[in-house]
Amino acid sequence: MRTQRQVVDYALQRRALLAEVHSGRVGVAEVCDASPYLLRAARFHGQQTERTCPVCRKERLTQVSWIFGDELKNAAGSARAPEELEQLANVHADFSVYVVEVCRTCSWNHLVLSYVMGTGDAPERRGRGSDRRRTAAE
Repeated sequence: MRTQRQVVDYALQRRALLAEVHSGRVGVAEVCDASPYLLRAARFHGQQTERTCPVCRKERLTQVSWIFGDELKNAAGSARAPEELEQLANVHADFSVYVVEVCRTCSWNHLVLSYVMGTGDAPERRGRGSDRRRTAAE
């Protein structure tokens, strides 16, 4: 996989939330609230992990990668498989990836990781005319 930049790991936040759930301070219904869209994305675009769900302990977790970025246009906000991320990273300057873990049995979901991918090049200017801004008088 290409170099990931600006990586943020949410493991501490996850651990704290699970401690709250296991102590009874936070209800299971509050954390097992994956939307049908997220569950469908996990089924078709997710990558199954070796980790068991920390809430129901019945199924292995699935990781789903969501992409966001202005350059992606209509593809922004969609789930993508790891192979597709590599292809997009070769074409686009920068886009953000958010990795969410999902249990398809109990609907547990949590943001695991976020990072930036892409060539790192400055995006091409697509506007017409000069690059300077016009004033109200013009």
